[in-house]
Amino acid sequence: MESVVGADLAGLADRVAEIRARVDTAAIGAGRAGGEVEIVGVSKTFSREAVDAAYAAGIRIFAENRVQEARDKFATPLPEDASVHLIGQLQTNKVKYTIGLFSCIESVDRLGLIEALAKEAAKREVVVPVLLQVNVAREVQKSGCDPDEAASLVDAIVASEHLRLDGLMTIAPFVADPEDARPVFRELRVMRDTFRARHAGLALDVLSMGMSGDFEVAIGEGATHVRIGRALFGSR
Repeated sequence: MESVVGADLAGLADRVAEIRARVDTAAIGAGRAGGEVEIVGVSKTFSREAVDAAYAAGIRIFAENRVQEARDKFATPLPEDASVHLIGQLQTNKVKYTIGLFSCIESVDRLGLIEALAKEAAKREVVVPVLLQVNVAREVQKSGCDPDEAASLVDAIVASEHLRLDGLMTIAPFVADPEDARPVFRELRVMRDTFRARHAGLALDVLSMGMSGDFEVAIGEGATHVRIGRALFGSR
């Protein structure tokens, strides 16, 4: 696991403040309230020291890719007002380790995983918040369900009394011009609205989309959570 040390940690509070200001400006520009969009600090590969520094600077949600790394990093729990999300692909044989470690699993993308999570949650008599990850751009190298499969997977999650579908997540293609990612973010928002209309009472309040290079465009299309790694912690 890499550590963020020296100047990177020294400047972390300033970077958090800068990103917060940009996020709020983008939200206000889209006719929304400043402070409405959550910054998720993508702390994968970075040390607990870096996480603690980011927490001190105001970050309250962190995101990890690997279950084992998160188990090691958060063996000492975060303060009660902070949480950890899983954004990496989850193997079904690791599901038992996720309950209680992650407050939300953002990378739910297939029926087998939905069934495994529901079974483990039922065994523990808890309700697990999840996001459905949709591969909107249909990139073969990326995780997420095909958009054509999303409706049936939403139905499967909603049918489980031990899973709570909080919203949708996507990873846009890496592009030179962030505006080129706008159609992807827009499609996820439209998809969310469609699912809301199909399921009465299903809020789907969370749209987790946008990263260091394109989060302002994502906010313009309705992002509620933006996943920021490099712009906060530095290059990996």
